[in-house]
Amino acid sequence: MIFTMDVGNTNIKMGLFNGKELIKYWRLSTNRTSTSDEYGILVTSLFHTDGLSRNLVNGIMISSVVPTINFTIEHMCNDYFGIAPMFVMPGIKTGMNIIYDNPQALGSDRICNAVAAHAYYGAPCIYIDFGTATTFGVVNEKGSFAGGCICPGIKIASEALVHGTSKLPNFELVWPENVIGRNTITNLQSGMLYGFVGQVEYLIKRMKQELKREDAVVVATGGMARMIAEQTKTIDYIDGLLTLKGLRLIYERNTEKE
Repeated sequence: MIFTMDVGNTNIKMGLFNGKELIKYWRLSTNRTSTSDEYGILVTSLFHTDGLSRNLVNGIMISSVVPTINFTIEHMCNDYFGIAPMFVMPGIKTGMNIIYDNPQALGSDRICNAVAAHAYYGAPCIYIDFGTATTFGVVNEKGSFAGGCICPGIKIASEALVHGTSKLPNFELVWPENVIGRNTITNLQSGMLYGFVGQVEYLIKRMKQELKREDAVVVATGGMARMIAEQTKTIDYIDGLLTLKGLRLIYERNTEKE
């Protein structure tokens, strides 16, 4: 079985695959101060809780946008699974042409999402990852990663708004009934959430225009994907496992000869 890990700024998403089938999915908080033993205990405890043996794992594939903990995660894999993990990094086989000024600067999670979006939803397609940052990626009709854009995530934007002002209060990210709010809280909720929907719709519209393909499929992933998709018709599919699926595909493309 293949164990995949998507190390993000906020969470570490993990999936155990038996072939193409996802057996189990877990999430941990990303903690930059945790040791390899602390991560090892947490991960193996999750396996044990679900009645799974870590001995089932015969390969590990990792995407990380937090390079400061890569050494820790690598040691955890070696010590607790007896396996040297593979990381998505420059030189690894993705099976995809990357049209980018500096491909080495492209985030590994964006590569995984592009690979999975193309494999599962075809081309051309646009994917949106609603994470700590909201990242848009485009796979053109030739199946190449053609670029995209990066915006602040909803949560980090709302926190910055409150912390950067003197009088605006903390607020919950829930949909207000109307766009025209009648108090400060609903004004904040409306501006942040409905404004974010407007941003998503405009960017998708422009990307389709630049692709000259109005039929480009739009796939959303990440923690806020379902919430935003409820308010717009521009998102065709929600796939919360997109990055992990991409990791599995990249692992297979780098070990197929074996």
